[in-house]
Amino acid sequence: MTSLDIMTGKAAFMPSLLFLFALFTSNLRITDAQIGVCYGMMGNNLPSPREVVNLYRANNIKRMRLYDPNQAALEALRNSGIELMLGVPNGDLQSLANNADAAGQWVQRNVLNYYPSVNIKYIAVGNEVNPVGRNREYSPYVLRAVQNVYQAIRARGLQDQIKVSTAIDTTLVGTSYPPSKGSFRNDVRSYLDPIIGYLVYANAPLLANVYPYFSYADNPRDISQQYALFTAPNVVVQDGSRGYQNLFDALLDSVHAALDSTKIGYVKVVVSESGWPSDGAFAATYDNARTYLDNLIRHVNRGTPMRPGPIETYVFAMFDENQKNPELEKHFGLFHPSMQKKYPFGFGA
Repeated sequence: MTSLDIMTGKAAFMPSLLFLFALFTSNLRITDAQIGVCYGMMGNNLPSPREVVNLYRANNIKRMRLYDPNQAALEALRNSGIELMLGVPNGDLQSLANNADAAGQWVQRNVLNYYPSVNIKYIAVGNEVNPVGRNREYSPYVLRAVQNVYQAIRARGLQDQIKVSTAIDTTLVGTSYPPSKGSFRNDVRSYLDPIIGYLVYANAPLLANVYPYFSYADNPRDISQQYALFTAPNVVVQDGSRGYQNLFDALLDSVHAALDSTKIGYVKVVVSESGWPSDGAFAATYDNARTYLDNLIRHVNRGTPMRPGPIETYVFAMFDENQKNPELEKHFGLFHPSMQKKYPFGFGA
């Protein structure tokens, strides 16, 4: 082969190489864009909000969930480029539900005073309210609070830029196995169906907190640790034509199926929390938490068997929070309060 042949071959090879590189880096960016991190503040040793925002930016974390409208955090987020899921605390639901003016004032104070320099994408009105379980006392107020906040957003013409929803946990799903048979519990339908109807009307996603850890810890006899940690070498659950190799997909698709089974209309799901504790309870170890986090970050670009495509997902949580209970709730952080990484993870360049 002559030097000319070699150079010609190299010239022909380079465009293919550049295409593959562009495809690879594009996929990295897509994956990065799907991941956010929840910023909880229940600790007495945490860095300042401005330091936290700088930590997000330094680690290329482009999305944040904030559980209440902390003014220092909102100020720190100005012009940061970080997309924000802003929470309405459960304790505020009654006043916002009963008084549309109060909802308008809440939106003015915590959204309009900051938007668009703070890139607010979602408002999560309430978190994990279950009408027959946890936080049940707030359930009469969720739908009306969501509607009043939405109307205040709509009055400013921002309903396409800022989506108003609520965050549920998967205890509202009564049947989850197999995933295609997913359905909501009968005793929560009267609460949930009107919320789903609103989400269809407003073209807003349902926010769902999805934790394979708790499903596994509650039933380690029937659920393998590999299935929960994304490390199963083969399909574990065959559901018709769909094969499930990890519990995260199975849980999320059971929510998708439950939504579809209501026949109210199509609703997208955003995973508003997912994580694994590193201490404090059964299977809560550093190695398991690191494995789950690493695999979750890699996985979210793929989608589930039922709904292929990127899954917008918020990892819980940014820091270990020493004022939470029970003990395991203190150990979900990606970072120590010193701002040192707990695990060697990365969100890309």
